[in-house]
Amino acid sequence: MESAHNAKTSRDETPTLELTGMMQLPGNTNCLTCSDDGRYLCLGHSGGLSVWCASSLNRVAGWLQDRLEMTSIQMTSMSKTMYLLGTVDDMGVARVFGHHSDSIYLLCVTNIMEDINKRSICLSFELFEGGNYGAASLSCGGAVWLEVYQFPSAAWLKELENAQNPNSSEWSPVTVMIQIRPPKIPTEKALSSPPEKSQPTDFLMHCLALDIIRSSSHRLEKPPFSTDEGKRKEMNESPRHCTWHFLLPCGPGDSKAEFQPGLLVAVAVWWSGSCNLLQYFLKKTPKSSPNVDPMPDVLWPNAMEILCSAVSKCNRYIALGLSDALVCVWDRRSGAPLSLVLMPEANSALFRVQFVDCCPVTDDDFQIFTAEKVHLLILCKSGAIQTVTTGRGTKPSTKQLSERPKDSKDLPTVTASAQFLQGLSLVMQRSGKMSIQDVINNTTVCFLTPPTTHLITTPHSPIYALNSKQQSLFIRGDQDTSCSVTSEERSQSQLFVFRFAESDIFKQHVVSYPESTQQQQTLSYDTLKETCNLYLQKRAQSVEERNKTLTQTWEQLQENPMKNCSK
Repeated sequence: MESAHNAKTSRDETPTLELTGMMQLPGNTNCLTCSDDGRYLCLGHSGGLSVWCASSLNRVAGWLQDRLEMTSIQMTSMSKTMYLLGTVDDMGVARVFGHHSDSIYLLCVTNIMEDINKRSICLSFELFEGGNYGAASLSCGGAVWLEVYQFPSAAWLKELENAQNPNSSEWSPVTVMIQIRPPKIPTEKALSSPPEKSQPTDFLMHCLALDIIRSSSHRLEKPPFSTDEGKRKEMNESPRHCTWHFLLPCGPGDSKAEFQPGLLVAVAVWWSGSCNLLQYFLKKTPKSSPNVDPMPDVLWPNAMEILCSAVSKCNRYIALGLSDALVCVWDRRSGAPLSLVLMPEANSALFRVQFVDCCPVTDDDFQIFTAEKVHLLILCKSGAIQTVTTGRGTKPSTKQLSERPKDSKDLPTVTASAQFLQGLSLVMQRSGKMSIQDVINNTTVCFLTPPTTHLITTPHSPIYALNSKQQSLFIRGDQDTSCSVTSEERSQSQLFVFRFAESDIFKQHVVSYPESTQQQQTLSYDTLKETCNLYLQKRAQSVEERNKTLTQTWEQLQENPMKNCSK
């Protein structure tokens, strides 16, 4: 096998990164992930899961159970020698495992089936970096809700250290920190009078009521004149999809006194059909009202329905893709929008939004209202890919990274930011083509190709993982059925490895971050008054720069008087 140092050059002078390594995968590998420290790969497959060394590709440990198909898997390090694994199987059961000393231990099942008629199904499950927290979207009897868990990581570390039997069931229990359901409030009362400006609670209730009415009306639009009350009721109560993001301390209300490295302070949630992003602080529910659904502590209002969302790695910015091709970027530190951008693809709904690179790290913790640039990658349902560059006090700019594909085979299925490569993203297409795109400079850096005898498995939903520490891509491939191979070879899947750090192509793009980038720049401010005072201070310091920008804008208006005249 040729070394990855050698890059073939295609006819259009775009280099191709050669395959670095490969290994045979266990039968029917459905999902894979990398540990956040880069040391291990974890594979979910028929009959259980297994852990592999990411460098040598040797199997380290496994956990097996008959008639089990893992469909989702995650892995995070609790210490230098212990790891937490989160999985979901094909029956919607979510499990948490511990990996230590070449063994895998089942620590808990988050949705244990006590009554088959009331079985909850896990729709999605996510671990928080460091293994202290987790969250799961659950469904049961037509209802959907979100649960946020606090794991007894300190106790688990001790128990794993002394564990002798991998089949042990004596583990410290998990705590449910909060259960979040779609807000339900009496809309008539909330809308009976305009909200008082001096009462934030009234304003919040007013916004929630408007959102409930709007989303309910949207679900009842089809059929518009149905006389079947049962159908109308069923549509009105149809489950709503939940999207959430973990949040570290960053904005007003995130107490400095409670800040600790890696502390999870809040979760941001939005429901399908909603215009509002809701933020819940992870405080304990009062004992007097354990069954009362919590109300959001912060509401981020938007004029249009939310379609997709993303949070920057530094946790400062939240990007929302809205209907009518709008992108809103909220600044959690200032509590105000950083930018509102109208995308050129007005006729195509936004499908995915993501941050390209993480925030710059400075020594000045008080640079809240700086003009650093934020780069976004926007994927439209039409298949077109757009980029957005914006910042405070600057005019947003958009570029088209790729046009709407003429052939459905060229539709992008993956747009993943390669955080170890500054400004670069991995793009995969339905045809199986893979490339690394420079989002900021709008160029193709290189192509990635498997061996000619193989194809990328299910390119419409590829099974892959990016390893930030080892700067590598791991992806599953299968034998090309058009090639002359035996039935045994045809059934064998391979794991292909592309190591970017070993190629000269990426030298100028490789970046390194501190050990815990998620804990950077998480300074918070106790009160809104502190934030406002700091805002006024920065406004005073930036007078000269703002006056210069105002002069330039006025000159542009004078150069194009007819273009800028109002009709």
